[in-house]
Amino acid sequence: MSVCALTLLLGCLLLFLGDISKPVEGCTCAPSHPQDAFCNSDIVIRAKVVGKKLMKDGPFGTMRYTVKQMKMYRGFNKMPQVQYIYTEASESLCGVKLEVNKYQYLITGRVYEGKVYTGLCNLIERWEKLTFAQRKGLNHRYPLGCTCKIKPCYYLPCFITSKNECLWTDMLSNFGYPGYQSKNYACIKQKEGYCSWYRGWAPPDKTTINTTDP
Repeated sequence: MSVCALTLLLGCLLLFLGDISKPVEGCTCAPSHPQDAFCNSDIVIRAKVVGKKLMKDGPFGTMRYTVKQMKMYRGFNKMPQVQYIYTEASESLCGVKLEVNKYQYLITGRVYEGKVYTGLCNLIERWEKLTFAQRKGLNHRYPLGCTCKIKPCYYLPCFITSKNECLWTDMLSNFGYPGYQSKNYACIKQKEGYCSWYRGWAPPDKTTINTTDP
């Protein structure tokens, strides 16, 4: 297995969760709220792919994407300017396929030996498909919630077990994943010391925030 595959395994929880997971041949990823994807990544950027090259390493090779970074949301201390993104060439090893000179993407990934690696178990989405709340989350809300824990609920009953948890119930709805909480909410610590879901148009005021749970 190549270095890329080993690195991706650190960021991937491979579970067989039926319809609530994202299977692609041999790659199955547990659902992840965008805030968790943000907080658990070394690098979060908005970028356009401007080139790609198949690198001859490992049994299937590694795809190297050349990107034009538009904005960085996380990772200034790791790599302030990202030029290349690496991923497994095979989708069965969680490699991701990006289109060249077509879309801007939100890309999350891990840094290993000076290189940024990503894959299907990371959050990668075309920028125009993100909701307004998700874009605001990247700029303001998600960083405020990295000390909170988003607890997924797959089957009832399920409960929070500590004050730093938010219960994530998208997988229970008829609409499935990603659902309303993923698209519109962030889990943020309140001034009283507990975490709860936040929804709104403006960045939260940490001294006056008033949250309504979904």
